[in-house]
Amino acid sequence: MAKRNTEANRHPYEAHRERQRRRILEAAERLFDERGMDRATMAEITAASGVRASTVYQYFSNKDAIVWEILEGVFAEAAARIKAAMEGAETALGKITALVDVMAEDLARRRATVRFMAQFDAMYAREWPAERLIAIEARISKGGFAQFRKLIRDGVADGSLRSDLDADVTMHAVMNALIGAQRRLAMLGDRVEKQYGKPVDALFREASRVILLGLRAEKKDGKRRKWKA
Repeated sequence: MAKRNTEANRHPYEAHRERQRRRILEAAERLFDERGMDRATMAEITAASGVRASTVYQYFSNKDAIVWEILEGVFAEAAARIKAAMEGAETALGKITALVDVMAEDLARRRATVRFMAQFDAMYAREWPAERLIAIEARISKGGFAQFRKLIRDGVADGSLRSDLDADVTMHAVMNALIGAQRRLAMLGDRVEKQYGKPVDALFREASRVILLGLRAEKKDGKRRKWKA
């Protein structure tokens, strides 16, 4: 009986700790967006979270640990949405289009998250090892980057993609181009809209449309093949 009571009492405690952890992460996300990931300090994150400093350090040893924890959450949530979006696609091109649509939706509705990723990229380039990011991607996405090669091969096989695409290069190139555009547009936001007179999500969708046209297979008569998403 004593053991069962101990287990029952543990649940509220664990729920309390999870709430504290979320408060720290949410405070950090707000500060990263307001002040910049490189300028926000652990002291500021602690103050904004309302959690004692001694408690904060029970969860996270430093700011880097907080950044990587947020990143893993972003990746996991995005992977789930992409998987759901791709499930209804009949062709490889349809799946790639679904992925791009999720990216466009993020730019329209989750711009703070895209800005976080843009800031992460800048710090990642200067300070963090590629192996750490690769390990997270491997945990979250079964098959990792091998899925990109499979998409291209499947698309050539089902006739939705051009036959001259390089399975080892094409999707990496496409994703880097789209990610770069998405994150730049998120960071510049209303400045881009004033400069070009168009919403950032519209600019992103047009850029992605042009890229997708370059992937699409041609019919024998030279016309672009129609596809169903």
